[in-house]
Amino acid sequence: MEPNIGTIIQEQPQVQYDLWKAAFGFGEHGQRSNVLPSPEALIRARNSLPETLAETGVGFKAIQTHILNDIVPATNAGSISPNYYGFVTGGVTPAALFADNVVSAYDQNVQVHLPAHSIVTELEYNTLGLLADLLYLNRKDWQNGTFTTGATASNILGLACGREFTVRTACERSGCPIRSVGESGLFETLQASGLSGVQVLSTLPHSSIGKAAGVLGIGRANIKNIVCASKGNPLSFDMDKLETELSNSNKASIVAISCGEVNTGRFATAGVDEMQAIRNLCDKYGAWLHVDGAFGIFGRVFLEDEDSSEFASIRKGCEGIELADSIAGDAHKLLNVPYDCGFFLCRRPDVAGNVFQNANAAYLRVSGDTEGPSIPSPLNIGIENSRRFRALPVYASLLSYGRKGYREMLQRQTRLARMISEWLFDHPAYIVLPEFENKEALLDTTYMTVLFRAKQDELNRELTAKINTMSQMFVSGTSWQGQPACRIAISNWRVDEKDFALVTAVLENAAA
Repeated sequence: MEPNIGTIIQEQPQVQYDLWKAAFGFGEHGQRSNVLPSPEALIRARNSLPETLAETGVGFKAIQTHILNDIVPATNAGSISPNYYGFVTGGVTPAALFADNVVSAYDQNVQVHLPAHSIVTELEYNTLGLLADLLYLNRKDWQNGTFTTGATASNILGLACGREFTVRTACERSGCPIRSVGESGLFETLQASGLSGVQVLSTLPHSSIGKAAGVLGIGRANIKNIVCASKGNPLSFDMDKLETELSNSNKASIVAISCGEVNTGRFATAGVDEMQAIRNLCDKYGAWLHVDGAFGIFGRVFLEDEDSSEFASIRKGCEGIELADSIAGDAHKLLNVPYDCGFFLCRRPDVAGNVFQNANAAYLRVSGDTEGPSIPSPLNIGIENSRRFRALPVYASLLSYGRKGYREMLQRQTRLARMISEWLFDHPAYIVLPEFENKEALLDTTYMTVLFRAKQDELNRELTAKINTMSQMFVSGTSWQGQPACRIAISNWRVDEKDFALVTAVLENAAA
């Protein structure tokens, strides 16, 4: 007799853990001992891939054996090892893993609000409220948005809304009868309003901002770096230059704040006063204020620790984010839910509808169904018409851990990053980036990312490969000021300060 679906879902997380444990060598604490697959496992997996599709299928048992024996050992331990420090991958909490199995089993249509058919859109709306609670954002302003594939899609949504709002504002000021890029098109609306284009003003923006600009017709060449070199922080805005660009009557402007820069983890602003000054300029010139908070936004869980000086710089970097018009976040980073999952929050819910509505699609409308709260169908406020029920793993993990659980998680991650930064600062073979003369200043501004390089050029060129070849941990190779560098991004929920011994042993070995 086949077990019922509830039993299968309940047992699935343990089954998956047992499969991982069988496929890899796991250490005594339950983590995989090798972070990267062996060369032999990769060769075996490649050789197992079929050259063509057979007429007759092999059946479930055979494909199960093939995947477990050939494919799984050739994957990396990105989500299941606390020592995978690349790409800010995070991990998958047990609650999120359980919920993700429910998502796959029940395969709900979450994009159309049908309150008499399913609870899913209401749960998703509730989860947006829980996210706002976690991040100390007022639900009245911020319980608007949707779940996306990740921060890249969320940044596309943010810049699309910014494009719509800023061009519409310019049209209103000029008396232009055309009021919507989503309706009339970018070229026609710009031409009617007398604008020559849209520009994005930022400091060290993530590459996904450039991708969004390319996708939306803004153009990567119209992203301008407004860095204030004299402040010493490579993310600080030059406020005079910012106002000069915003006052350009030929351009509609979007200001993009980096809340957690990809290489250093540092912040573009340092307190509510700086954010308020940028907000005032945006209001003065009709600009849109967007925050790319992929992982930096989660530093707001420290806002309650106002009496603690340990994480004061992180709190300052996240203060004032509530003044933005839109926020992009990545749930499959520090929220530790499975790929793919991001979120987009917006203080102006009407703007997204102008851009993303499904016009003249009668079959997608809700009719004769008035039960439950008034919630917009997600397909009219986001890119996709079809997607997974991404909100459920977020919902499960938020309820499972609460604010306190996520705060403690980020404390462990940040403390480990600071321990590694201090060790590297004192080590004769390494330099922590950006360079600080004062160790206390370095540690105070370290979030959950450590950027460093070797002092010796030859070692520095091969440092990333040397570290990763040992397969005890994984780091990302990057570039800083024209030189190769390594990045340790600490984001997995399993992270513990005991990982410090492993990391320093690997780095000591690499230097030797």
